Parts: sequence; C-alpha cells; structure tokens
Amino acid sequence: MKEVVAIIRPNKVAKTVKALEAVGFPALTVVKCFGRGKQRGYLDVNLPDVVDVERIVKEGEEKGLRMKFIPKRLLSIVVNDEDVPLVVGIIMKINRTGKIGDGRIFVLPVEDAVRVRTGESGVEAL
Repeated sequence: MKEVVAIIRPNKVAKTVKALEAVGFPALTVVKCFGRGKQRGYLDVNLPDVVDVERIVKEGEEKGLRMKFIPKRLLSIVVNDEDVPLVVGIIMKINRTGKIGDGRIFVLPVEDAVRVRTGESGVEAL
C-alpha cells in the first residue's frame, strides 16, 4: 500500500476528486493548508514563461517585503501499489498548468491500515 499526498490549488480540488472517483477512488481526505515552494510565496497571475525567482526574492527582501504563504489543499489517498501510477497520472493531468504553484505529489509507503468500525486490516481496510 502507498499513500499519495498531493498539494494542489484550491480551485482544482472538485475536478480532481471527481476524476479520482470516476476511476474507482472515492475515498480520500482533503485538508485546507497554506504553504510556499522555492519561490517563497511569490504569486503573480501574470508571470512570464521564464521567471528569475531568485532575483525577485532578493529584490523583495532588499525592500523589506516578506513572502507570504499561499492557500493550498492537501489531498491524501491510500491505494494499492499498482494503482499509484494511475492516481498520480490523474492528479498530474488535472493540476498541471505549467505555472509556479501547480503543487507537489509525494508517494509514501504505508505499513498497515485498520478500519476502526470493523477491525479489518491491510488491503481489506481500504
């Protein structure tokens, strides 16, 4: 079993959830969160294709500007190992715009899962 953790834009959640559900993955957790990537929170809807992020950050710091945390959504879904490429592919397809802030996907090993209601464990608990 693997946990797929995706940090995505808030406006992409509904479409991502709908697509995952359509291919058989209705169970997931979505959490509001705030974060920033390498650009330290720089956000501009009119970004050119090539951005010198380091220069922008340096100039901002010289002016006393602080970079902010950006609203994001964290999706967590536990799947069988063989389903990871499908789940990651769906998340990538829906959330990739090619712009700063598209997010990150992490795949982590899951040692066990236990369903509280029934006591089932392992794959049966999914």
